[in-house]
Amino acid sequence: MPRYPDHLTGEGPVNPFPGIKVLERRIGREIPHRLGSNEGLDMPHRALREHFGDAATEHAYCYGDAEALGVRQRLSDQQGIKLDELLVDAGADSLIALSLRTTCMAGDTVISTAGTYPTFGYFAKGQGCRLVEPPYFEAPGVLAPNLDALAEAAHQENAQLVYLANPDNPSGYLHDDSAILKLREALPDHCWLLLDEAYGDFRDDAGSDFAARALPGVIRLRTLSKAHGMAGLRIGYAIADPDVLAMMMKVRIHYAVSAFTQAAAEVVLDNMDEVNQHVRDVKARRERLAEHFRALGADVLPSATNFIGIRLASSELAERVNRELLEDGRLIARPAHPALGHVLRVTAVADALKPGRLAILERAINAST
Repeated sequence: MPRYPDHLTGEGPVNPFPGIKVLERRIGREIPHRLGSNEGLDMPHRALREHFGDAATEHAYCYGDAEALGVRQRLSDQQGIKLDELLVDAGADSLIALSLRTTCMAGDTVISTAGTYPTFGYFAKGQGCRLVEPPYFEAPGVLAPNLDALAEAAHQENAQLVYLANPDNPSGYLHDDSAILKLREALPDHCWLLLDEAYGDFRDDAGSDFAARALPGVIRLRTLSKAHGMAGLRIGYAIADPDVLAMMMKVRIHYAVSAFTQAAAEVVLDNMDEVNQHVRDVKARRERLAEHFRALGADVLPSATNFIGIRLASSELAERVNRELLEDGRLIARPAHPALGHVLRVTAVADALKPGRLAILERAINAST
């Protein structure tokens, strides 16, 4: 089994402020009089009420539920995930940082694909970890994290953790479930697998039994930013064995997810018809975008996400197109990592399908084919 840093084993740090909601559950009754939590309960919030209304303003007064029980219960009921295998935090980015804080110490080696979601490397380096980056596997029609290379690097470098985005960002590539299990088996026993599934809602097989499982030695991360449209409120969740989540709770910010965010997430999760329709609409737009650019001769990468990746002939061409689009007020994405400088990423929003919106990119593709 992967190991925890020495400073977390044994009793380890203890959260001094679990919050009133957690305390109420521990003692089995409501605490109606909050006389010691030092919140601004008497603040009139006239400006907030005028701007947002009374219902929203009520969530500004008090710290949120540190265990986000209402959100976890809904996720558990909808996806069949065990309640004690769920931890809610302030988005997938926060969960990446929390996972690193739980599993790694300064000087530990971590592995991720060169050019994949850069926030992982940013946090890993900020924690003092040594980052090793095997290249993507590239072939006609394929740009994929190389799972064999990740496993080989983990052994060669005595890695503490391997990061994999699946579906990948920015390529959009999806490894199937058997490949993920094979990767876990191929890693050293002491090495963690951090599986970032932020785009998992856009998989055609989303909601499978595999998706609801906590896997030994694996921390799975998901978000409500994409399919649920809550990026601005910052909320996501981890799936892992209960003992792993208990360790994560030792080093987690007490009230990372606000009371308002939790309440909003509960409303969204109670109206999954809207979420499901949004996912269907995104997939349809994604296919329309892909078909449009393929018809122009573009190398459009297969995607199981809410975006498409387009591989251009050179980094220089991609840089020029990205710059010209930005100067014209059109923001797409070009990975900063030099290994993927030739890739552009376009989100499958309705605005991207408007005629002429991406004319600069279209002209560049026509000129190079």
